[in-house]
Amino acid sequence: MPFDVVSAGILVADHLTTPIARLPRAGELVLCDEMPFSIGGCAANVAVDLARLGKRVGVFGAVGGDPLGGFVVESLAKAGVDVGGITTAENRGTSCSLILNVVGEDRRFITTLGANGVFAPEQIPLDAVRQAKVLNVGGYLFAPGLENERMVGLFRAARKAGVKTVLDVVVVGEGIGKGTPWERLAPLLAETDFFLPNDDEARLITGKDDPVAQAEQFRAAGAGTVVVTCGGAGSILVNDRVRIRAGVYPTDYVGGTGSGDAFDAGFIMGLLSGGDERECLRWGSAIGASCVRSVSATDGVFTHAEAESFIAEHPFEIRKL
Repeated sequence: MPFDVVSAGILVADHLTTPIARLPRAGELVLCDEMPFSIGGCAANVAVDLARLGKRVGVFGAVGGDPLGGFVVESLAKAGVDVGGITTAENRGTSCSLILNVVGEDRRFITTLGANGVFAPEQIPLDAVRQAKVLNVGGYLFAPGLENERMVGLFRAARKAGVKTVLDVVVVGEGIGKGTPWERLAPLLAETDFFLPNDDEARLITGKDDPVAQAEQFRAAGAGTVVVTCGGAGSILVNDRVRIRAGVYPTDYVGGTGSGDAFDAGFIMGLLSGGDERECLRWGSAIGASCVRSVSATDGVFTHAEAESFIAEHPFEIRKL
């Protein structure tokens, strides 16, 4: 059976802390209630979230030949995601993130590149992409093997087949890729239907503080629709039809890990449902709001029925820029 969504990109095993009162000083021990392991990485998170929403998703990425690789594959399969597109790099470890949650602060990440460093466009089958409705690539700029003309060609072929292309990024200040983030990203934007960075990522890429100015620069490079998420300040969407700003839904915040990927999954859900820009923003914001009820990237995410009920029960502000 064809996939509704092919979700390709980075796969990560997350080791998280439940919220602690403060970071320890050098040599100090601070207790937390739990330190769970969970699935992580943009491609994996979007895949799990969409599977929970009832969509058929195939994930494509790379893990290492270590126990963490088995954990990632098993977790995805258990969540209802097709894992046939995951390859094992025996000479690499699985990418892993240590995520520190501090009360009242945004989470902090310490991450290894691992097998994500050898994942390449050749490992994303064109036949699977052509039969899907959406090709999502998550964690671009954190998988240097994807940054080439073959990736641009894959997006171009997907669009020619009527498949919507969705792109999100992970920006690291140094140590990955050749050239600036903008130089590495710009060639793919011209073949991207929907680009969904957060404002921190967009600031690092463009050097601009204003989310609207950020979106306009991405649009000028060729991206069809740009959505910049801004945390508690909502999101902005810019394309050649509309320029709108959306608010946020109420939520019980526990941790922010995976919230951007959950927004992406919800936005894609809106696309698959045939929704317009406003409907996609409602879905994205609702699924993002559900994610932050847990410290992990996916455990708090709504089912389809829960999301529909939540959207129906809560007002959501959208206005023109």
